[in-house]
Amino acid sequence: MRVALTDLAVKNLKPPSKGQRTYYDRALSGFGVRVSQGGTKTFTLMHGLDRRLVTLGRYPIVSLAQARDKAKRLLAEKVLGLDRLVPTPTFAEAFELFTQTYSPPRNRTKQETVRIIAKHLLPRFGSRRLGEITTPEIAAVIDRLLSKPGAANHVYAAARLIFRWAWRRRMIDRSPLDGLPPPARYVPRERVLSDDELRSVFRAAGDGSTFGTMIRLLILTGQRKGQIVNLRREHIDEKAGLITWPPELMKSNRRHSIPLSPMVAAIIASLPKEGYLLPARGRDTPFSGYSKSKEAFDRKLAGVAPYVIHDLRRTFASGLQALGVPIDNTEALLAHRSGSFAGIVAVYQRHSYIPEMRSALEKWEQRLASLWSGT
Repeated sequence: MRVALTDLAVKNLKPPSKGQRTYYDRALSGFGVRVSQGGTKTFTLMHGLDRRLVTLGRYPIVSLAQARDKAKRLLAEKVLGLDRLVPTPTFAEAFELFTQTYSPPRNRTKQETVRIIAKHLLPRFGSRRLGEITTPEIAAVIDRLLSKPGAANHVYAAARLIFRWAWRRRMIDRSPLDGLPPPARYVPRERVLSDDELRSVFRAAGDGSTFGTMIRLLILTGQRKGQIVNLRREHIDEKAGLITWPPELMKSNRRHSIPLSPMVAAIIASLPKEGYLLPARGRDTPFSGYSKSKEAFDRKLAGVAPYVIHDLRRTFASGLQALGVPIDNTEALLAHRSGSFAGIVAVYQRHSYIPEMRSALEKWEQRLASLWSGT
């Protein structure tokens, strides 16, 4: 059906009783509006001998004037031999190719990026054409996470990454995140748990749950959450008294060893004798139910201000500093490659620090024991 498409006409187009109907513009051949049974209105352009159909955008996110201008530009590119009217892939199709070709220096970076996209973007945009996804739609997904600034920033970064990837491959003319600022300003955390808070958290973590065991190991070792949940029995050398993580589990992408301290050894002795020490329920995969588990765990605490799991690592480092442990020993335990291990020092410094780390962990466990006993 051909009609004179005006702003008022597009606004008043009625949905069909079933299926969809396209209203073509009298002034611009092939340009029209497709109206679905549910009332959705989408601008389209049909061109060429094969009557190829291109989607230009959804009304009213895309205005009539914007859609008509885009149709004219695409037709002009066709005439000039710059035909770019091949339909863009769906977000799901692009995401599949992205997972195959995206190769950051660290595999864990890729895993986390893919996880974020699959959780927050794929369910919303999976069936949509990349070229149809708009800035307001992306912003709406991110805005729903503003109560969790860290999560909002992570989704923003992942979305920006995949759309820039698509732009570099000429799947889209521009990224819908161009000009969209990060949702939240990054503020470095300084939270350190007090002695009373640390005592309360450690005691509550003795409930025998997988989450509680993870919390105790984090407090005792100062390691990252990803290291602890990915800890396997073969990483433990009881004879040498060491825990060793392979490079692929480390943020620095370097093998990392720490002494097996008495309290940690006692906890590990009660865990599975093979595979993951902290497995997900019923599966041979690492534990991953952090959010729900922490919410339930924190409800058992009294007198503990809000904290995140990573604050336990900062508390560990601050506690060692208070005990007079040299900073290079602390950084060796934390697997930091900054400060005393940065630059040229990292090239020539090959001392393992195992004796110094063992001494530091002994001091830390003595300090914790005094907290538990109240002395």
